[in-house]
Amino acid sequence: MQENQEEKLRATNHYLYYPDEENVPPYLAYGFRAIFLVFAPYVLISMLLWGFVYSGFISLPFIADILTWHVYEMLYGLVTAGTLAFLATGLPELFPGFVPLIGKRLRNIVILWVLGRISFWTMDYTSIYLAAFLNLAMLGWIIWFAKHAVLDKLQRHASIGYAALGLFIVEVWFFASILGFSDTPSMKILYVALGLTVVLILLALRRVNMEAINELMEDKGIDDVFLSRPPKTNLAIFAVLAFTVVEFFFPENSALAWLGFSASAAILGITSEYKLKDEFILNQAYVIYLGSIYVLFSLGYGFMAYDLLNPDIYNMSAYRHFITSGGIGLSYMAVLLIITWVHTGRKLTSNIYTHLMVSFIIIGTVLRVYELYMYAAIVWSLPFAMYIKIFFPFLLAPRADGIKG
Repeated sequence: MQENQEEKLRATNHYLYYPDEENVPPYLAYGFRAIFLVFAPYVLISMLLWGFVYSGFISLPFIADILTWHVYEMLYGLVTAGTLAFLATGLPELFPGFVPLIGKRLRNIVILWVLGRISFWTMDYTSIYLAAFLNLAMLGWIIWFAKHAVLDKLQRHASIGYAALGLFIVEVWFFASILGFSDTPSMKILYVALGLTVVLILLALRRVNMEAINELMEDKGIDDVFLSRPPKTNLAIFAVLAFTVVEFFFPENSALAWLGFSASAAILGITSEYKLKDEFILNQAYVIYLGSIYVLFSLGYGFMAYDLLNPDIYNMSAYRHFITSGGIGLSYMAVLLIITWVHTGRKLTSNIYTHLMVSFIIIGTVLRVYELYMYAAIVWSLPFAMYIKIFFPFLLAPRADGIKG
């Protein structure tokens, strides 16, 4: 009984400044809810659509440069929603006094994201200018929303805000290239955006690891503390940024390969944090889920480095999918699972369904690396269909523990 009261008190502390707005439906009761309700179906539908396009079953005559816009949408279209869900859930916990995003404000920003996606798919009819305005407005609003992190005197989480600002600047640069205001090839700009996206995810993962794994250990009675210290993550970020900069200016230089191996090793090195002094946690499901993100990122940079050193191989685009479909895709799924379990008032749970969801992301990534487009799209999309079936009832109902949010 006392343990349940302590858990409820700890959860309530996150909601001390919950707004007084009346008649807020459950799906607008906290930031992640409405976002996940539109994000998961959109990922499912759009990924299957891209699978049909790349398998040659259909064409998209209303999009002039399929490859460039596919990369853009998989980065900016999805990352903005994922970032907003992470910040809308995390900032009220990280900064006492931060007012949670709920109700009408939440509804309006979700509508903006949806309009951005509509403008993307209809840009040949509604103009690229409209797509640029709506999508830049979305990311700009997220940066404004996260200003507490950037302006924090202790700068404890400012790096996340700076990474988002960097992505905004690069997105402006991308649209300038598309509209003829910059001579830089748009795909090169998107590779820069990919590097910054990896940086943003590495920064977010350090915080997700701390929250999720310690909560998991507490629930299971594991008497230890997991600490994700900055140096290993910072080394990985430096290596990723070095690779990104050199790839932009000197894409054919052999030094890029060694920077790729460096990024691969540095990212993989973060997984050593899961080896605790007193307790063994490497058999815990969410440790495996989160650790697999680092492994996939590492494989991506490692295989690209190998490609650069081998003149008989030219498969950089396919290997890059270990980073995009693999690391970034599994990041989405991990955030969906962890936030939905914990912030709907439930225990962080793993079962056969969560195992399958993570496994399908990994299998779909491997299929994409081997350019089995349709099979990859179907398998990779399955976890999002499963999420809709299993977790949407949680998002549409009040918290199981009776707390607001």
